[in-house]
Amino acid sequence: MESIIYSLLAGVSTLLGAMLVMFIKMPGRKTLAVLLGFAGGVMLAISFFDLLPEALEFGSVKTVVIGFLLGTGIMFALDRFIPHAHLSNGQLMDVENVPGNLKSNRTILRVGYLVFLGLALHNIPEGLAIGAGFESSPELGLYIAIAIGLHNIPEGIVLAGLLRAGGLPVVKVLFLTLVAGLMLPVGAGLGLIFFSVSPLFVAGGMAFAAGAMVYIVNDELIPQSHKLSSHIAIGGLIIGLMLVFIMNG
Repeated sequence: MESIIYSLLAGVSTLLGAMLVMFIKMPGRKTLAVLLGFAGGVMLAISFFDLLPEALEFGSVKTVVIGFLLGTGIMFALDRFIPHAHLSNGQLMDVENVPGNLKSNRTILRVGYLVFLGLALHNIPEGLAIGAGFESSPELGLYIAIAIGLHNIPEGIVLAGLLRAGGLPVVKVLFLTLVAGLMLPVGAGLGLIFFSVSPLFVAGGMAFAAGAMVYIVNDELIPQSHKLSSHIAIGGLIIGLMLVFIMNG
């Protein structure tokens, strides 16, 4: 049950990103760079220092390798075929996998809806990762939830920016952003069912979570953070790595 609660909080951070861009002000490039870098460092360290070693205690090397590759493969498929957007430089956004006929300002809202769908689907494996962490220990699950929560703040900024630019009212923007974030507890709930079957599924699930997070870090967090401010991003990544290493010491 803890995994549902913490994945819910991590999902709400998507709404926090939307509220920042709607009501307060866009965080600076350096702030976003260190946030993304730190989240990436934590997620990499958790994957290799915690999830994969724990997975080996529940299953064989073969199971762990298959689970890891399945995690990276599913995230690749989502990234390859589902519309999504990333922060680029400053307040610019890179939008990917959107049909070429959606070009005019009139269709910006349709792009926003497509990105909303992509983000919602993307959050389900992330929720599963939180569930896998809690299957190992409450502390590990909490660390994963925090890292994913930090990662979701810029995602909320991007989604809210697109929907608002398309002319959607503020209340609807916030509602859709929250719905996308709530896919995290859905993923965590699926994990609770999945992991209760047998230790073999626990091993595969932990490896799957590690693979998904490693893919997210290398495909999204590191490239985005370096576009914003490369040296500060590296500093955030190192701090995240060392923090998890020290906690494991």
